[in-house]
Amino acid sequence: MDKPVTSTRRSNSGAKPVATPSRQQALKAVQTLIAWAGDNPNREGMTDTPDRVLDAYGELFAGYSQNEKEILGKTFKDVSGYDDIVLVKDIPFFTHCEHHMVPFFGKVHIAYLPQGGVVGLSKLVRLTNVFARRFQTQENLTAQVIDAINDNLNPRGAAVMIEAEHMCMSMRGVRTPGATTVTQRFTGTFAEETRERDRFFSMIRQ
Repeated sequence: MDKPVTSTRRSNSGAKPVATPSRQQALKAVQTLIAWAGDNPNREGMTDTPDRVLDAYGELFAGYSQNEKEILGKTFKDVSGYDDIVLVKDIPFFTHCEHHMVPFFGKVHIAYLPQGGVVGLSKLVRLTNVFARRFQTQENLTAQVIDAINDNLNPRGAAVMIEAEHMCMSMRGVRTPGATTVTQRFTGTFAEETRERDRFFSMIRQ
């Protein structure tokens, strides 16, 4: 009988490692869900579905095996004294709601005021994907992104805004396609000075 194996992957809260089922156990679980939904997992069109689902999950939830410290570990200090806002806006993302396991997706806007160096711009996109490729809530995703920036870059301030549509609202429940949820968080100078927050919002909307 296949037994779960100890994994180095962390839960989304950063807690202790979790036991990872074997592939065979996971395949059986998908077959069970197919049957529970009312279909026949043994019919021609479904026989390979469990394998495809596991392969897809390996991509969709790759963030559990990735580390934000490695992504933000290298900074560039030779920036000719630049110390104003660094903003990467309209970063597209998709993730899965931890309550219903269905997607939500949208845009992330990330800004920070550098202190002693900057990080490569693509790293902010990769950072977003590290946390997005896990089961999430939008509030938690917002907090994780800005906490990682503060912990690893030590900026004078940071700002994160996320705008997203949730399929758990569009496809089921209240069924309101097009409704957008907005979350935001500010630290340091962005939290303390209204002028800096206003600049952030202005730059996003330009």
